[in-house]
Parts: sequence; C-alpha cells; structure tokens
Amino acid sequence: MDSDDDMLDANGSESVDEDFYSGMDSEADADDDYEFIDNNSDDSDEFISSRHQLSYTILSEVDIRSRQEEDIMRVSNVLSISPVSASILLRQYNWSVSKVHDEWFANEEKARKVVGLLEKPVVQFPNAQELTCGICFETYPCDKIKSAACGHPFCTSCWGGYISTSINDGPGCLMLRCPDPSCSAAVGQDMVDTLSSEEDREKYSRYLLRSYVEDNRKTKWCPAPGCDYAVDFVVGSGNYDVSCRCSFGFCWNCTEEAHRPVDCNTVEKWILKNSAESENMNWILANSKPCPKCKRPIEKNQGCMHITCTPPCKFEFCWLCLGAWSEHGERTGGFYACNRYETAKQEGVYDEAEKRREMAKNSLERYTHYYERWATNQSSRQKALADLQQMQNLHLERLSDIQCQPESQLKFIIEAWQQIVECRRVLKWTYAYGYYLPEHEQAKRLFFEYLQGEAESGLERLHQCAEKELQVYLTAVGPSKDFNEFRTKLAGLTSVTRNYFENLVRALENGLSDVDSHGATSRSSSSKTLGGGSKAGRSGRGKALPLKSIKATSDDATHWSCEHCTFANLTTTNTCQMCQQRRR
Repeated sequence: MDSDDDMLDANGSESVDEDFYSGMDSEADADDDYEFIDNNSDDSDEFISSRHQLSYTILSEVDIRSRQEEDIMRVSNVLSISPVSASILLRQYNWSVSKVHDEWFANEEKARKVVGLLEKPVVQFPNAQELTCGICFETYPCDKIKSAACGHPFCTSCWGGYISTSINDGPGCLMLRCPDPSCSAAVGQDMVDTLSSEEDREKYSRYLLRSYVEDNRKTKWCPAPGCDYAVDFVVGSGNYDVSCRCSFGFCWNCTEEAHRPVDCNTVEKWILKNSAESENMNWILANSKPCPKCKRPIEKNQGCMHITCTPPCKFEFCWLCLGAWSEHGERTGGFYACNRYETAKQEGVYDEAEKRREMAKNSLERYTHYYERWATNQSSRQKALADLQQMQNLHLERLSDIQCQPESQLKFIIEAWQQIVECRRVLKWTYAYGYYLPEHEQAKRLFFEYLQGEAESGLERLHQCAEKELQVYLTAVGPSKDFNEFRTKLAGLTSVTRNYFENLVRALENGLSDVDSHGATSRSSSSKTLGGGSKAGRSGRGKALPLKSIKATSDDATHWSCEHCTFANLTTTNTCQMCQQRRR
C-alpha cells in the first residue's frame, strides 16, 4: 500500500461502522464502506509503536560467526591474551563477555586454573633433540613432537588420533585437555587446526559455532526442521513471540509454536492432554461398561439390552443392571428395558457409577468441543499459509497485469492474507485458553466468549473477502471499475480485524481483568478493550457493545445481566448498579 490515494491508514481515520462487530443483518450491510477504529489515543499509539519494535534479532550463520569473532577479539584485547585463550575463556563462561571480565579481574589465577590456561610449561626440555611420545612411547625428533602449554610431549600421529576421537565423541571436544592424565592444560583451536584432518576441523568449527548459540542464554536456534537461523532475544521484553525468516513462528521461552495469548504452562498442559491416554480412558469410561464376569470393557453397538461378552468369556448379561441374562425376560421388562435397573436406580444403587460415567461423558464432550475448534483453526491457518504463498508467487503478478496496476499497489492483499494467518493462530489458541478457564467464573466466561465470538466473526468476514471476492478480479478479462472499492473494503477489514485481535490478545493476557469477581465489567476498560482507545469511546465509536452473540442473562435466577455493560444485578433492582441503564 504505497499510494495515499489508494490506501487506508489505520491510524488516521476516526470513524468506524458500528454494525461491524455487533453483527450485520444483510449482505447489503456487509458491502457498506468499512471505516477504521480510532487509534489516536495514547494507549493505541503505545501499543502500535510496540508492535513494530522487535525484541529479537534473527541471525544467519554469517551473523553468528561475526558476533562470535567480535566477542573473542574484545576479550583478547581487554585481557591481553591470545584469541585462542579468549575463546577458551568465553566457552567456559557461556560466551558472556561481562562474566569473563568479572571473573578474570576478580581472580586471574583462579580463572586460568578453571579453564586450563597455564602461564608457563609444567615440563621443559630445552636442549633435547629427540623426545619420547607419552602415548606410544616411541622416540621422535623434536619436529615430530607437539605439546600444549604444559609441555608434555606427544607425537603428531598420537595427537591426531586423540583429537579425532574427541571430536567424533561430540561437542565435549571444545573443552579438550592435555592427554596426560595428571594435566589439565587446555588444547585450543590452533592445535586442532594444525593436527587434525579437514573433516575433523570442519566438525570442530561447527561445534564451536553451535556452542555460541546453545551455551548463550540470550540466543536459541529456530526449532523449525531444517532451519539454520538463530534468534538473539532481549530478555525481559515481555512478548516471547518470534517470527523467523523461515516463516516459522515460535515462543522463545518454551520453543513451542507461537501461542499468544496463552501462557507457556497452559500450552504445555494442552499439548500433553492432546497426546496423553487420559482421553482414551475417558472415552472408555463414558461409552462402555465392564463385563460382570471378566471385567473387560464392552461397547454396546446394538439396540438390544442382551449383551454377550466375547470369547472365551461368553457371559450373557443385561446392559442396564449388569445382572445375568438368565434371570431376565419378559417379567423384567423384555429386551429393551429392565425393571430391576429402574427400581435399583430409584433406590440409589446405581447412582455413583452412573454419575462417574456421566461425568466422564461430559468431560469428553467438553474436551472434544474445544479440541475440534482448535484443530479446525490450525488446518485453516495451514490453508491460509498455502494461499498466501500462492498469492505471492503466482496470483499477484497476474492480478497486476489484469488490473493494470503495479505490484507495489497490491500489497494490501498480501497484508490481508498475513493478517488472516496470524489471526487464525491467535484464534486457535483462544480455545485452549477457554478450555482451562474455570467453570465457576461465569462472568469471565461470558465476557471471553463474547470477545472470542466477535473476533471470529470479524476474521471470517476478512477471510471470505480475501478468498472469495478476490476471485472475481483474478478471473476478469480486463481492469475492473470497482477494484478500488474492493481495495478499500479489504484494507478496512484488515485494519479492523488487526485492531480487534490485538485488543483480544491484550484482554486475555491480562486475565480478563476487566471483569471483577462479582461479574462487573469496567466501562472504561471495556471501551478500550473493544474499541481501541478513550477517544473512540468519547466519540461513540468502538464502545462496548451489547452481548448479542451470547446468552446475556445469568444462569442464577437471582440476577439479571445488563445488556449495556454485562454487570450482574440483583433481580430486585430495575436499574443497573454499574451504568445506571434501566432493565429492558
């Protein structure tokens, strides 16, 4: 969106179609002009500016190596030691330059001893022309003997085998010490480069590079399969969501896929629940009964109450009362009923077992409800990602030719698809949030379902516009007169949906704090949450709207819920105690 004439600025417009989030009653309403939520308030400006201030940096292999070399040279220059010694120190202290400086200047001798940096050799052979290797015990000329800083002599062949074995054992080779069992002198990269093969040198260099990321508490690798980018994160910035250059989004804190507004603990519980056997047990408990004889679970798949267990048990029993079928017949109600069961149920004999089965069934149905919607939004997001790539690689150029407009002025379509992908991700995780929202917090649940429903409604409108309405212009034979109107509509939907989802995320991350323990919704907070700012509230735009999409009355017969602010009032009053609106 490069032209002022053809694009809409989400920050510059102050009016919004009030019917957009309160629900449109006709297709004609859906085709009206789309205006924007006012973002000129202080809160919105602060939030929008923070949106563009990334708290992380994506690093390629070249960037990582450059930073690593810079840190090594800084330590080398400040401490007046060789780069190899500086590298050994940095590895010991997890590549923290400040930690190295602190330890070195606090006690240089101790710091040297910890990493094996010796100031002078342990053994010396000043006038020797031949030396005996400490491993193979063969005698070699001095030019065939190599030593670390300690001076212990070993032949080049034994050195090569020792270094190669250590490198093949893994990253532990980065802390390699002298082969002499009694010596702790460090073996640096200079000796590795001199005495090892090309293949081993490459492995050592790769381990050294990876250690800069894996040992550093501020950097992590992107967890996407096959991705070689790393992320340098500003610890304490609050938002852990990271978007790598490979297009994979993840949480820097737990390295799972990006999951705002759900916290890492909830994501861990949700993923564990999806993969655990607990739901299988719930299904078995809810949909089966144990054979009274062999105790194996049996699922009833026929209408008759006469059940026969599978071989070798073959016990015949009544499905209702679990009694032997030989004691049943027409006198007990026939094949489709059981008088014994009905009598026993009235006496309370089967109450506990039935309650357990009913609870398991309700729990399973509740989990299935949230999981299906979580999975559906995940698949919709994957489809949207594929559509976005297709738009970028194929359709955008064709649309530019058909509508006779440069691709730079069609960026609003790419932005719309990017917003759809992001919103699908957020919406997916709101279902995990809803699953773990306590059942007894009815006011919060109503408020959450309202926010979620409105966000989903707006997203569906945007998705339909980008997916279905765009096809008309992709299949047109020439420039369309109403293409600019489509641009205005799609850009408007993108802006409104973006603002609404940002406010939804903020509300959920705050724990729905707008709702207090009595079920009241703060008017000032609600107007910011739903409308994007205080100025919007004063102008009558973007204010908290009636909860038309959810049940607005409390389940408690002693209270009624205000349509204006959702405050739960006693039925003895006709005026809302929060907003002073009369009961309708």
